[in-house]
Amino acid sequence: MPTRRQEKVARAIKESVSDAITNHLNDPRIKGFVSVTAVDTTPDLRSADVYLSVFGTQSETVANTTFIAIKHSKSKIQSLLGKSLTGKFCPVLRFHKDEVFKKTIDTMKLINQAVDEFKDKEENTDPK
Repeated sequence: MPTRRQEKVARAIKESVSDAITNHLNDPRIKGFVSVTAVDTTPDLRSADVYLSVFGTQSETVANTTFIAIKHSKSKIQSLLGKSLTGKFCPVLRFHKDEVFKKTIDTMKLINQAVDEFKDKEENTDPK
């Protein structure tokens, strides 16, 4: 269970990384809306796992290209983070794709498809 300090630093990292991606990166490969969904810090606050979701892109290749562009901009994001944090050191960032939202959407689509099939089956077997 993370301590209050870990949660506070994670919140600051999340805001700073989000701001850096939105306002300070000028890479044309970054398309769509990039959201920092979660940040997990180690107990010693020396490293942080940053989870990103890419929205607004129709293809998976565009989302992958955006994620790769952000990973290539890690040093710039790291330096902007270092300027915004007031601790002794800046955590080393590790970026990960957050697939939870995508899996939730896929699950909802499957549920809706099953409901539609059930309704169609009821309509076809309903004697009138």
